Amino acid sequence: MVKNAPILIPVVYLTACLVIALIRPRFRHFAYPVTLVAVSLASAISIGMLCLVIQYGIMRYQFGGWVPPIGIEYVIDPLSGFVLVVINAVACLVLIHSLNVNKVEMDQRLVPYYAVVMLFMLGLNGMVLTGDFFNLFVFLEISSLAAYGLIAVGSKGSAFAAFRYLILGTVGASLYLLGLGFLYLKTGSLNMADLAAIIPFVQPQKDPALIIALVLMTTGICIKMAIVPLHGWLPDAYTLAPSVTSSLIAPIGTKVAAYVLIRMLFGVYGVDVISREFPITFVLGWLAAAGIIYGSVMAIAQTELKRMLAYSSVAQVGYIGLGISMANPLGLIGAVLHVLNHAVMKACLFLVAANLRIQTGHSDISRFDHTYRVKMPWTMAAFTVAAISMIGLPPLAGFFSKWYLALGAIENSQWIFLGVILVSSLLNAVYFFRIIEKVYMKSPGDHAAKEEPAVKFGSVEPALSMLVPTIVFAVLLIGLGLFNALIVTRLILPMLPPGM
Repeated sequence: MVKNAPILIPVVYLTACLVIALIRPRFRHFAYPVTLVAVSLASAISIGMLCLVIQYGIMRYQFGGWVPPIGIEYVIDPLSGFVLVVINAVACLVLIHSLNVNKVEMDQRLVPYYAVVMLFMLGLNGMVLTGDFFNLFVFLEISSLAAYGLIAVGSKGSAFAAFRYLILGTVGASLYLLGLGFLYLKTGSLNMADLAAIIPFVQPQKDPALIIALVLMTTGICIKMAIVPLHGWLPDAYTLAPSVTSSLIAPIGTKVAAYVLIRMLFGVYGVDVISREFPITFVLGWLAAAGIIYGSVMAIAQTELKRMLAYSSVAQVGYIGLGISMANPLGLIGAVLHVLNHAVMKACLFLVAANLRIQTGHSDISRFDHTYRVKMPWTMAAFTVAAISMIGLPPLAGFFSKWYLALGAIENSQWIFLGVILVSSLLNAVYFFRIIEKVYMKSPGDHAAKEEPAVKFGSVEPALSMLVPTIVFAVLLIGLGLFNALIVTRLILPMLPPGM
């Protein structure tokens, strides 16, 4: 069973997808428990595999007994095991939260919706598990097609947002596939481990085809990751999608693309090629820095909470890209740690937005007032914890990933990048503290508010199935901050590629 463990997660999600698709409409409420069982089982398997990898080393599963590079293999190493735990555990809590949300937003479409969610999770997990670039492309398309459908069933305008995402996503996938063609033409292999052994002998700096492959594949993945200026699909997609879709895609979708970028740049091409012989990280770093500032400034201008969080995601993805671009241990530690921290922070914030929409009918920041701290005390407390973590104040999780990024910038003497990190934290404080101020501080000039009847404590809090996952995410942010040193030393340091 242990040697077959890498194949178990795709089997679980594919089976769940088929079972849900066969549920008759009158039994549609059975789709939720099947979904929950599948994602819980996948989370448990992910945690188990990560523990095994830490203890015994890399796990491999070869399909049909065909040895790579001829056959396809799944590989679990410290990096892929870590990302599997992040995406499945976050998805598990989000889908627990989805019960009452989806009853309101899409009661008659529960069966196809959850079937597509399982397909989406299958694609993301396959991208992380596979050790073959073409197999990765297949799973990339599966997750993308599922994401388009999950976005399109949202509010007015969501279909157009999904269509724009489809166009840009297709461009990204096409660039990635074209890059694969150049890569295969020069090496005769698409297995990642095999390519990592071949490329140093081919000498990419002397072979334009390998450089073209690197540029095309990186550009394609950066579209999926929403690096500025390739982010155009993200704001509308996150804002107009159903609450569950936003809460699911925003925390984990772009993180898997970041994983692919790390795997391709450091695991296949190597540090020397990407930072010295052909400095693609130089371009990535400046685009990421621009995205951090642009996303933060645009977030300040928003009055809708989900849209504000969408632009915030553009900035936060920039942090991950910035860490990758530094190509040094501290920068990569910051990038990987931010994959975890941002997944938890953004999941918590989007769950808060969902709670507000279900309980009050809106998430319009201009309509927030001091009564929210009484009507929804636990929801707003969770928001405050996640917001402070996003700003980067200790001892919450967000501080430590920014700290490592700052140290990485100092190590490389990239003072402008250090300034970007500091300035963006101030900008984060602007758009998050304006909400905290409206919720926790009563305006002295608000005479109408003085005549309001007393608001009952907790009177608008959502059901426990919605409230508990939101609070769990907030508590996790405290725990991840307090135990960040353990996470770095036990989980992230073993991921660092050779030569870094």
